[in-house]
Amino acid sequence: MNTPRLRTVLVDDEVLARLALRQALASHDEVEIVGECGNADEAMQAVRALQPDLLFLDIQMPGMDGFGLLHELAPDRLPLVVFATAFAEHALRAFDANALDYVLKPIDQSRFDQAMVRVNQHWQGLHAAQGNLELMTPVTNSTGYAQRISVRSGEHIRVIAATDIDWIRADGNYLHIHVGGGRYLHRETLRHLLAVLDPARFLRIHRGIVVNVERVAEVHPLFQGNAEVVLRDGTRLGLSRRFRVAAQAALGLR
Repeated sequence: MNTPRLRTVLVDDEVLARLALRQALASHDEVEIVGECGNADEAMQAVRALQPDLLFLDIQMPGMDGFGLLHELAPDRLPLVVFATAFAEHALRAFDANALDYVLKPIDQSRFDQAMVRVNQHWQGLHAAQGNLELMTPVTNSTGYAQRISVRSGEHIRVIAATDIDWIRADGNYLHIHVGGGRYLHRETLRHLLAVLDPARFLRIHRGIVVNVERVAEVHPLFQGNAEVVLRDGTRLGLSRRFRVAAQAALGLR
């Protein structure tokens, strides 16, 4: 299956910075630039209208910054993200926001090309798996919540009990469903899946992460209201302060 080109939007308040990105992308035929934006408000409209696959995103812009933009976008509309900024001190926060890479300005072409290798590997992996996937068909009980979910993988269909799901991570229009040490990549949005999962069992702890509360072993408080959730198998996941109140209620935290 041929991998489609990456439909890309450039977001930076400086025209010369956007020009530098265009020049850096000139040798990457796998990318199609479909839009440019000078601020986060324009970018939000562009993401909703154009549904790009990739954002090159500045951090410090007039008004809402790049992190604010990602916070406002729904997880099922979130493209792949590479930050392009002059400020190295935001790197850890960028990766916490699930950015694929972080490129400093002025752009070094070799470093930029390394970032594109990572982007392309991720993009190709998603589409290589897509041919083996079909939409999930949930089997519900009397409460209306899913008891089982069927996931096609290659020539087989795996029937997963909802109670067996450990945690789920959203990746744009795909989901990584973790079950007993295995992982299933599936084309579905987190919003749609959450609509059929029992909210008493499945807890959203991050914009793109949901955990089965029965798998939670420990919660480690961090700084600025954030925390780390440790599952029984040792998996460590970030609990953002945006979802802290719901987690406190679901997990009996004080």
